[in-house]
Amino acid sequence: MSEKKFYENGLQFECQRCSACCRHEPGYVFLSKNDLDALVDETGLSEQDFLLKYCRTVDLGGIKRISLIEKKNYDCIFWTEEGCRVYKARPVQCRTYPFWISYLEEEKDWKDLAKSCPGVGKGPIVSKEEIEKRIAERQDEQMLTV
Repeated sequence: MSEKKFYENGLQFECQRCSACCRHEPGYVFLSKNDLDALVDETGLSEQDFLLKYCRTVDLGGIKRISLIEKKNYDCIFWTEEGCRVYKARPVQCRTYPFWISYLEEEKDWKDLAKSCPGVGKGPIVSKEEIEKRIAERQDEQMLTV
């Protein structure tokens, strides 16, 4: 029998389009092969040109992953005043936010996220099934390594 999750009855969330998750703080947007393919299609660049123009290698203690680069102010390279320039092709990491394991292990983690994400606690209830679908979507994607 599986352990009952604090989000058994779903969680209230609706993106407020504040872009806080895309801006102002350093971080990584790791890419899977599917992400890379979608972004290459969206930008019209070759894979090699896309990697050279928009990506960097991040060494995570022996594991090297491909991440999008950031602007000098730490905004995502694809963020503009109008929003995400590649929204239709945004990486799985972006599509599944904020339904990441790190925010869903304990109710305290989810409540702490509300301090930086104004969409937490607003809008419709996202069902447990939908939450777990997003968790699985992110976990199923193999991030690119170098």
